[in-house]
Amino acid sequence: MNTTPLRVAVTGAAGQIGYSLLFRIASGAMFGPQQPVILQLIEIPDEKAMSALQGVCMELDDCAFPLLKGIVATSNLDEGFKGANWALLVGAVPRKAGMERKDLLGINGKIFTGQGQAIARSAASDVRTLVIGNPCNTNALIAMRNARGVPAQNFFAMTMLDENRAKTQLARKASVDVAAVNNLAVWGNHSSTMFPDFFNARINGRPVPDVISHREWLEKDFITTVQQRGAAIIKARGSSSAASAANAVVDTVRRLTTPTAPGDWFSVAVCADGSYDIEKGLICSFPVRSDGQHWEIVQGVPLNEFSRGKIEATVNELKEERALVKDLLPQ
Repeated sequence: MNTTPLRVAVTGAAGQIGYSLLFRIASGAMFGPQQPVILQLIEIPDEKAMSALQGVCMELDDCAFPLLKGIVATSNLDEGFKGANWALLVGAVPRKAGMERKDLLGINGKIFTGQGQAIARSAASDVRTLVIGNPCNTNALIAMRNARGVPAQNFFAMTMLDENRAKTQLARKASVDVAAVNNLAVWGNHSSTMFPDFFNARINGRPVPDVISHREWLEKDFITTVQQRGAAIIKARGSSSAASAANAVVDTVRRLTTPTAPGDWFSVAVCADGSYDIEKGLICSFPVRSDGQHWEIVQGVPLNEFSRGKIEATVNELKEERALVKDLLPQ
């Protein structure tokens, strides 16, 4: 048991995802029921945002969480990231009507440039950074490249929400409990090009195509539903995924900090090392396993022609995004 509090910095802390996330962290859901935490909450230097953040802090106080040993509320990046062991970069400008993806990349890119630099200046030497704000893969790339001295393997982008969505769709189609689905990897970019790999996923230990024989559904409707799920939620509730995204943040950190079940793997975007012929340096989602301290890309996962085509398409999109923000990427 580690009785020294972990310092957890969260950007966009008063936003919808932040609001859904903070109480989960403070309750022990992320780091376990014995690990104290200090929350370092960062918002933009805006009177309305900072007022909302103060209200969130008041609610956290009113929960009387035994594990919550302190709260910092600030709009100063260096104060917010000071000594942080984990940086959860939730805050980002959402895509608005008429806005091209490149516009969003340009706006958010500058945000993640400053955050990467502040993490390098102020965070703990062991800081690990998970980017949630979209486009999260390329935002993570920008933060990583601007965080001089911080190991590339300590930067992640979240694709766990896509994995969770995919598991639910497969479980529903097979009429089984979602816990029966494992070895579900999401490859590539957290975008409409991502590839949820049903070929290697298993349901009660059996390959998914052996359980769900409807191949056309798997290759078309299943993939499209997972890729478009975020847009479907926006259409249904009038705003983007919040509680499910926050839940996926908790899941991601838990999976990275606890040993992976033997033979299983999970999805997170990491700095590519050349595995599966994916270009080194891209922040790309892979099947990953952890021993609780260190993670690794799972090697030897078989990929057929269909899978390779899907992965190539999503990796090409990552390269296109990188080209659009090349001015924000120090060598």
